[in-house]
Amino acid sequence: MAQLKTVEKAQLEELLEMGGGYVLDFASREKFAEFFRDNAGVDIYNDKYLLIGDSMAKRLRAFWEIEPDELVGNVLSELIAYWHFRNPTPSEAQTVAATRCEQIVGRLLGQLVEPKTDPQTDFLDRNLEGVSIHNVPLDAPVIEILESRYDEAQRCLHNGSPLASIFMAGSVLEGLLLGMARANPKEFNQSNCSPKDEAGKVKEYQSWTLAQFIEVACDQGYLQLDVKKFSHELRDFRNYIHPYQQLASGFKPDEHTARICLQVLRAAIASLSNQRSEIGVV
Repeated sequence: MAQLKTVEKAQLEELLEMGGGYVLDFASREKFAEFFRDNAGVDIYNDKYLLIGDSMAKRLRAFWEIEPDELVGNVLSELIAYWHFRNPTPSEAQTVAATRCEQIVGRLLGQLVEPKTDPQTDFLDRNLEGVSIHNVPLDAPVIEILESRYDEAQRCLHNGSPLASIFMAGSVLEGLLLGMARANPKEFNQSNCSPKDEAGKVKEYQSWTLAQFIEVACDQGYLQLDVKKFSHELRDFRNYIHPYQQLASGFKPDEHTARICLQVLRAAIASLSNQRSEIGVV
């Protein structure tokens, strides 16, 4: 049997959402059986795993009661990897829970597991509080509007309105990149990423999407690669301004999501105002 302590089993059960008899989002016995067959060569519906019941969760509990450390560790490792796939932007609490479970798996496999460096956590931990939109080389009237919206985005976060904060942050990012394009038309129009019409002519800026502005800005060196990656996440969240798109995705904004979006905006401001060396953006 796998050497799992009672508290470790509880931590694994919570992460793998086993409270209702299921495991994660395996909605059918066939999918659950396929997972075990493909990742461990195990027939999880063998009668020997009927030790304490026939639900998915009970069969998994029987599996780790019966099988040795290495086999259980390998299966749990794959289940945790699947959990990460289903939770691309976990909350801080979820990240901590996943890390604990990964350490449990590492012990079963005889590995010394060091806490993983999470790129998202590192990004959020950067000190970007000192950046200022006023340092971005754009016309003063535009800067005033963008600064006002940036301030409002921060107030929305502090006042418990994360969705409004996300929408406002996306608006400011798009305004900054449109302003940079207008101020530097040669660079933006000559990029291989610039969107073109059927005749091969670069489209007017009012026809560009935020995604296209992000790609071109990175291609021309105005945004760093990591800022580009997270800017696309902000763009995705901003698109939930359409209620039915939010409904279809099941997106539920929280403070953590809004903090990510504001940090993305700060990093973009730093890149656009050439403050990279001062704040450590690489």
